[in-house]
Amino acid sequence: MRALLVAHVAILLGWFAHGAIAAAGLRLPLFVPCLLVGIVMSNTIPALMPRIAWPTGSRSLAAVSDLALSIFLAMSLMSMQLWTLSELGLTLLVVLGLQVVMAVAFILLVVFRAVGRGYLAAVLSAGFAGFALGATPTAIANMTAVTKRYGPAPLAFIVLPLVSVFFVDLVNAVVIQLFVSL
Repeated sequence: MRALLVAHVAILLGWFAHGAIAAAGLRLPLFVPCLLVGIVMSNTIPALMPRIAWPTGSRSLAAVSDLALSIFLAMSLMSMQLWTLSELGLTLLVVLGLQVVMAVAFILLVVFRAVGRGYLAAVLSAGFAGFALGATPTAIANMTAVTKRYGPAPLAFIVLPLVSVFFVDLVNAVVIQLFVSL
């Protein structure tokens, strides 16, 4: 219950932060401020108030996390309208095939080597594959699958979401607004 309470408080505070950010003129997806608030809460509250039992690393937080990710992925897959792409079947398969080949080559030749060629690099590479071929939740699902089988890699679950959500989404928001204003 504590993990659910903390998640709901982070979402509520993130919703208020989203309103303030929108009032300032920057449009971001709602999940970005919520995620930022959750990160700030997780990194400040346990240090500032050590008597509060924080759910970091708890089984209940893992259960809530797995449930939320599973629901999101199911909703995403169920809302796809693949039949609208039926006329583009062959073209879409060729583009998808090229994207997979390029992503795998980039992961093997650049990402895995740049991150250090160890277990952390393997987990981050799995996450990058999910991000390159899908979205951040797909990346988290890939990393979760690897870590459930081969062991934890907590740093990967900090690095990849920060890079994929904050930096990429923030840059995308600024670039899109710049092009729209032109």
